[in-house]
Amino acid sequence: MKKTVVILIAGPTASGKSALAHMLAERLSGSVINADSMQVYRDLRILTARPSEAQMQAVPYRLYGHVPGSEAYSAARYAEEARAALGEARAAGQVPIVVGGTGLYFKALIEGLSPIPAIPADIRARWRDAAVEQGAAALHALLAARDPVMAARLRPTDPQRIVRALEVLEATGTSLARWQEMPGEPVIQLEDAFPLVVSPPREVLRQRIDTRFDAMIEEGAAEEVQDLARLGLAPDLPLMRALGVRPLMQMQAGRLARNEAIEGAKAETRQYAKRQVTWLRSNMSSWKSVNTQYMESLVCDLCAIIKV
Repeated sequence: MKKTVVILIAGPTASGKSALAHMLAERLSGSVINADSMQVYRDLRILTARPSEAQMQAVPYRLYGHVPGSEAYSAARYAEEARAALGEARAAGQVPIVVGGTGLYFKALIEGLSPIPAIPADIRARWRDAAVEQGAAALHALLAARDPVMAARLRPTDPQRIVRALEVLEATGTSLARWQEMPGEPVIQLEDAFPLVVSPPREVLRQRIDTRFDAMIEEGAAEEVQDLARLGLAPDLPLMRALGVRPLMQMQAGRLARNEAIEGAKAETRQYAKRQVTWLRSNMSSWKSVNTQYMESLVCDLCAIIKV
């Protein structure tokens, strides 16, 4: 195997990509590196489907559960940490296996990020506070007046991206749209990688989502969200928008019945998976498509190919 080979595994939530990564890591002496924006946080292991303690002891895992929910983790920070994790894996003689469903993280790895300067903390805090006090729609209207090009790219219901556009505009005097046109430096050369997209049939994915969420509830996902609520985190923080958090919090507040909350979380997850599938088809059409329904034979086939 070439020393430079990196295995990239993208796919929608609940598709089986994490199990595939783990099995490949076992067979190839690999290290699993996270590319999921929610699994970096330490507060919701169950609800974000982070690897179990047993899994993390079986093979090396990197960039999982190392960020407190009180922080807003960024793609730029991810790119830096992923670069370091790749270097650590290679230095240890391990095959890097990058797995996740966050498209922006994969784009950061294989295309690089725009060279946007660091935003001063006081500017970031001011716009985050404004989002809480005024709401996303009001800030979107403000952005439309100051930067109509960027505003046209964002939904009025997306406070995180609206805040990002406003803080960049204030700190740099340049539209985020203009910054995004500037090329970045890739972390991974795609020709040195073995890229996979996990693509289960639609009905199989739907069933996997429902079954997995039922298992999460049995394992204690509702109690995990209750613990998260006690932290009193700002509602605009990324972790507070993790799939299932909103309906489970509404259940605990008495605004939703248990079955309504569970069905709402499943529906939310299915909608998110649908958006992921659409994005993957548009952006990763050249990647090898695999189906994890027949995991053992798939792993054997992939190991044979990758070792060539």
